[in-house]
Amino acid sequence: MAITASMVAELRAKTDAPMMECKKALTEADGNMEKAEEILRVKLGNKAGKAASRVTAEGVVAVHMEGGIGALVEVNCETDFVTKNDSFLGLVKAVAEGIVKHKPADVVAIGAMPFSMDGFGPTIEDVRKGLIGKIGENMSVRRFKRFDAGTKLASYVHGTRIGVVVEYEGDETAAKDVAMHVAAMKPVALSSADVPAELVARERSVASAKAAEDAAKAQAEGKPVQSAEIVAKRIDGGVQKYLKEVSLFNQTFVKNDKQTVEQMLKEKATTVKGFTLYVVGEGIEKKVDDFAAEVAAQIAAAKAA
Repeated sequence: MAITASMVAELRAKTDAPMMECKKALTEADGNMEKAEEILRVKLGNKAGKAASRVTAEGVVAVHMEGGIGALVEVNCETDFVTKNDSFLGLVKAVAEGIVKHKPADVVAIGAMPFSMDGFGPTIEDVRKGLIGKIGENMSVRRFKRFDAGTKLASYVHGTRIGVVVEYEGDETAAKDVAMHVAAMKPVALSSADVPAELVARERSVASAKAAEDAAKAQAEGKPVQSAEIVAKRIDGGVQKYLKEVSLFNQTFVKNDKQTVEQMLKEKATTVKGFTLYVVGEGIEKKVDDFAAEVAAQIAAAKAA
């Protein structure tokens, strides 16, 4: 597969790795972006993953709470310009409120909820299609979660791009602080034991590959090679470090670096039962336009005409 400059630029933006290293990794991965990221992490360590959480798609995350029931929703569009459009924001608000009121089973059911705006209706789907024609840009409800009454809810929205809902018992201020912490630190689970197995396996694979590369380098330089037992301990240590970094309770609390989130919650007699974090565009691959190629194509087309 041909490795383009735009592919190299995209990988560099995600990893902050040197340009040539990005090109080598993409070549080795035959153009697979995710595999290339892993290769860079093996070669360059965690530095390569520090920007990997940057989002690419546009849209808005919204939260609505009413009568002890909550909703968290992400609605996507094509450009950042539309995220500031009053009609688009009105649609997002209606979707969030409708999720609380109508309890839709899925995204398709959201489209059937009653709503009229800007002369379009009588459903969310009719308004969505109408706005697509009016604004000239596609938009869609990507995902949502509804929180039923029975558990206390705290939320935090950072701008319009990051939204968090925390399910808790105890002190409301502490729960809101946790929601803010989640938005900033982006844990993947409550505790180390809750981290998804596939993430743990991936981290172990990266640590193992890094250890193998270090051993090969030491051997090539005539330096002592660590024993299999020491290598295994290093790999386990790396995995355990990762688990602490991505689990909420083990993370250092953003408002007090002298305690963990778990210690803060214990101090406040508060229990966090779960959290949901949405970051706009997370996991969505956005098309990267090659402006130079586009201009060249237009010139060629004009000449042909």
